[in-house]
Amino acid sequence: MSLREQFGKDVLLTGWGHSRFGKLTDETLESLIVQVATEAIGNAGIEPGQIDEIYLGQFNSGMMPLAFPSSLALQVSEQLANVPSTRVENACASGSAAFQQGTKSLLAGTAKTVLVIGAEKMTQAGADVVGAALLGADYDMAGKASSTGFTGLFAEVAKHYEKRYGPVSDVLGTIAAKNHRNGVDNPYAQLRKDLGEEFCRTVSDKNPMVADPLRRTDCSPVSDGAAAVVLSLAPTGGVTAPVRLAGFGQANDFFPAARRDPTAFTATRASWQRALGMAGVGLDELDFAEVHDCFTIAELLMYEAMGLTEPGQGARAVEEGWVFKDGKLPINVSGGLKAKGHPVGATGVSQHVIAAMQLTGTAGGMQLANPRRAAVQNMGGVGIANYVSVLEAV
Repeated sequence: MSLREQFGKDVLLTGWGHSRFGKLTDETLESLIVQVATEAIGNAGIEPGQIDEIYLGQFNSGMMPLAFPSSLALQVSEQLANVPSTRVENACASGSAAFQQGTKSLLAGTAKTVLVIGAEKMTQAGADVVGAALLGADYDMAGKASSTGFTGLFAEVAKHYEKRYGPVSDVLGTIAAKNHRNGVDNPYAQLRKDLGEEFCRTVSDKNPMVADPLRRTDCSPVSDGAAAVVLSLAPTGGVTAPVRLAGFGQANDFFPAARRDPTAFTATRASWQRALGMAGVGLDELDFAEVHDCFTIAELLMYEAMGLTEPGQGARAVEEGWVFKDGKLPINVSGGLKAKGHPVGATGVSQHVIAAMQLTGTAGGMQLANPRRAAVQNMGGVGIANYVSVLEAV
């Protein structure tokens, strides 16, 4: 049973916008929000006054002084005066959290057209500020000093994985190289250089170990950027055909690390099962997926959480070429967070926009051959807040 069959309504992505990701010194949070919101509204073929509600995904957590940005989207047009607008925060999954809140407004009947934005400005903050902000998304490390920050947390996940299943260094290097190679074709990506497997697998002056076994190439960069999408109950006559939301899922895990299996990502798996179940499809019916590779070990674990391989066998998806652009389930054709960048609040919305571009044949150099169905997976913390969407071409 699909979302449409379950709720008796269509939820359509009818327009979208996307900024470049990277160190955007000439942009502010406001300018980024206005840019992508204006683009999304125009792409949808509607007037700003047709927007019933706005959701803004942003993490911030002290990375910039402005902590109340919900009304910034109203700067797009006088027509948006008095439109309800809400900031949504769920760590690195803030963008997808905003997307699902917008979806629920449509399903509840309180809105017919919703604007969802994800945005973040990070690069103006010092490394210590960014590190402390991100560690605020961890139960055990929030407020504590750390020389390795969130990288150290995922390095511990990698160490647990190695103890249970064997070495992962080389396969993580291959995942990094794959995503860097894909990022070359993404005009929005922060890192657009094919680094090659040997470089990504090797510790060097240019690729130092950040937190063993994770090298610099295993880590997504600090980024600025924004993305936006218009959600509607019916086609709006936009620039491209709409994309249908076929199913969605959310699941949260226990916050203390002691209550979680460090390699199982149980709630992540549950979010996949809920989204695929609502869409009424199996993993083998997907043409590609954009997943949350904040660190390469996260992408490896995602292969297992989504059910592409059994636990401990994620390397098989890489070694047999399944997740490459020409494989049976391409993963992160955009370059992922690893190469595209990870402006925290923007990431989940960006993933939906990139997937919509693929499904409408407008992805440019990233374009796959006639994809019809995709999944988007976004998470906050170490597998804590988990969101999955299944999207279909109309």
